Amino acid sequence: MLYFEDYAVGQVRHMGPYTLTREEALDFARKYDPQPFHLDDEAAAAHPFFGRISASGWHVCAMAMRMIVDSHADAPTASLGSPGVDKVRWLKPVYPGDTLHMEVEVESVRASRSRPEMGMVNQHYRLFNQHGVLVMTMEGVGLFRTRPA
Repeated sequence: MLYFEDYAVGQVRHMGPYTLTREEALDFARKYDPQPFHLDDEAAAAHPFFGRISASGWHVCAMAMRMIVDSHADAPTASLGSPGVDKVRWLKPVYPGDTLHMEVEVESVRASRSRPEMGMVNQHYRLFNQHGVLVMTMEGVGLFRTRPA
């Protein structure tokens, strides 16, 4: 179990892989981001940035979250959730067939003054495709239990 005290500035964890299927990209887009370039081959081909159907950026965030949760199977954490993420940037399209992996670097750690049973870990997330191309970045704060006495 990884507790707040197990996180150190500069520490990097690797997560993934996660492979996106066409069906999954289309299903997410139909439900949550039904823009033509996420749903229609012709509209995507005519788009100046995509060229073909790509995943919604919000779907890319969800895939990153899945990799985070899946990584806990190998290294369970005392996570209490997160108050949010900042500075989400979608740098390159993610296409069906892409296999993603992520690096998560600890930027800072801070014990809670008002809640001594927890601390905050600020992390920088970098998501790459199978070619090593950086496709998304974000910053997030995780809340973690402190190690029991």
